[in-house]
Amino acid sequence: MTTVSPRVIASATSWIEGEAVRQLERTAALEGVRMAVGLPDLHAGKGHPIGAVFGTEGLIYPFLVGGDIGCGMALFSTDLSARKPKRDRWTTKLRGLDGPWEGDAGAYLAERGLAPSDFDGSLGTIGGGNHFAELQSIDAILDEPVAAALNLDPSRLVLLVHSGSRGLGESILRAHTERFRDGPLALGTPDADDYLRRHDHAMQWARASRALIAERFAECLGAVLSPVLDIFHNSVTPRDQLWLHRKGAAPADQGPVVIPGSRGHHSYLVVPQGDVASSGFSLAHGAGRKWTRSDARARLKPRLRPEDLVRTELGSDVICEDRDLLYEEAPDAYKSIDRVLADLQEAGVARPVARLRPLITYKTRGRDGD
Repeated sequence: MTTVSPRVIASATSWIEGEAVRQLERTAALEGVRMAVGLPDLHAGKGHPIGAVFGTEGLIYPFLVGGDIGCGMALFSTDLSARKPKRDRWTTKLRGLDGPWEGDAGAYLAERGLAPSDFDGSLGTIGGGNHFAELQSIDAILDEPVAAALNLDPSRLVLLVHSGSRGLGESILRAHTERFRDGPLALGTPDADDYLRRHDHAMQWARASRALIAERFAECLGAVLSPVLDIFHNSVTPRDQLWLHRKGAAPADQGPVVIPGSRGHHSYLVVPQGDVASSGFSLAHGAGRKWTRSDARARLKPRLRPEDLVRTELGSDVICEDRDLLYEEAPDAYKSIDRVLADLQEAGVARPVARLRPLITYKTRGRDGD
């Protein structure tokens, strides 16, 4: 049996949780795994790490993709002026995004060549956890030619959307685990073909949902959008005789990507460079958790009130009417995005193009905000 030595891309000064490394090592020992890479945002998950990519041969592991198939980041430019942002007024206007979209979801999906599903009532909704829609300014241009090619204009605001396939992806994973638990599927078999078909549908559903979230957000503010990029960070895709399982890992073989910090911290638009094969053709997908959700609540509730968390150190506003979520997703619960970016730069696999500063982060108003 081939034994794979996993690689962790992180400097000696970066904190990587011991359990995350142990999970990386255990997953690298699975049958058929030929490559295992932990990225700077590596942290422990439910049995397998997040912030990692695994390359397999002959087998695929749905459990390594997880339930939020197609989760990713979409970036849009807007026509909103960055000079005098109307933050208070916009914060008031951002309502109704948690409830079902009132449009024709079936028609919206059909326009994108997608069949309907039992989960289309969630199309265009952000979801919970670390998902968000964030209005940002372009704080600094770090690579003028690339920024110009992407039509990024520092005088205009941008919108970053982080969301996935909602209940659709979870249903696909559940159907697999009911039959195979966390076992693999042999490529070329009917079961593997069926999973990949469902997986690909969930991927495109998630992309369509991010676009609709952005449209709903923009409609509240009377803004016009232009897409810049959309990437997946939970997926399984073929590459060089291997199947890359990305779980919280952005692709480094499909052009520019956005690596977000936690709310209240900068995000970075970067371009892959150098030997991206050494990083599993992947980059970090964010800052990565430092504390579990329960740890974040336990550490922060005794010293911070909810109202302390709706305005960040950078002066941005957070719309989140779920009190537990406020603590669970507080900036302190995450690693430093600047350290994550530095690790990628030191490894020679990413170059920053622009730094993005949060203005308004929308997570949830609850149904009473409809």
